[in-house]
Amino acid sequence: MASLGDLERAVMDRLWSADGPLAATELRDGLAGRGLALTTVHTVLSRLEQKGFVVHDEGRPRRFRARGTREDHAAELMHEVLGQAGDRQAVLARFVGGVDPDEARLLRALLAAAGPGEPTA
Repeated sequence: MASLGDLERAVMDRLWSADGPLAATELRDGLAGRGLALTTVHTVLSRLEQKGFVVHDEGRPRRFRARGTREDHAAELMHEVLGQAGDRQAVLARFVGGVDPDEARLLRALLAAAGPGEPTA
């Protein structure tokens, strides 16, 4: 999965938080503190679309929405990192060793609910 740059992440944060699809002008206005030109927002949206993060409708103006959720993205990143690890067991052990007790209980519950060899999501 492709990674996100700072501006791409800011746009995706807006799309993930939105109640529905957004036009580029709405995204630009929502990122007003960055002083972005509308052409810059369109360029970022085109790149995000090429990377598979967003889709648009055919209306005028085009409205964009995230293809998946923020949680989908985080899970894909975790799988990607784990897939690149030379020692998956060591990576998982370090990850599990760094979670707090509530997260550990949640992981146990999710694994138990998934059953042996079944994906959890």
